[in-house]
Amino acid sequence: MSDLPWTMELRDARDRQNWAALGALMTREADPYGRDPMKDHVTGSGFVVSPCRGFTLLLHHAKLGRWLQPGGHCDGDPDVAGVAAREIVEETGLSARLLSPRLFDIDIHEIPARADEPAHFHYDLRFLFEADPANPLLGNAESHDLRWVALDDLPRYAPQRPVCVLREKLPLWRAESGE
Repeated sequence: MSDLPWTMELRDARDRQNWAALGALMTREADPYGRDPMKDHVTGSGFVVSPCRGFTLLLHHAKLGRWLQPGGHCDGDPDVAGVAAREIVEETGLSARLLSPRLFDIDIHEIPARADEPAHFHYDLRFLFEADPANPLLGNAESHDLRWVALDDLPRYAPQRPVCVLREKLPLWRAESGE
């Protein structure tokens, strides 16, 4: 799977399993960046952290009813880091700086069936971004609220591992990047 267009530090069994599953998706799907709900597809999201690295930006997702990082569908665009940056702007009003072109995390999660589409999987490629919490937040209809959350408080807002993984991986990323 070295032919994937990204690199990522594979830290544990979850990372290795998700990396292998992403490679399989990229091999089996003709358009993994598309939005066809009949097929599993790639999405892009961004963990947005403050310059001090003590806070992250979350949105309360209107459809899912839970706190998540900004992100969304690629709509055919293979520049997944660019997709994540676009989604951050669309969903929060912030222009965030990409901290690394490497994947920060991969999360594979099932999207439940709805009246107009069957259940399918999102292969969410997550990148790390930085933005200033002093800048105003401008939400949209996709979320009920936007909030900068202290990393220590993250489990209160988003107890699920796919979001809390930021707390686990950020110190490792900081050490590797020389911060």
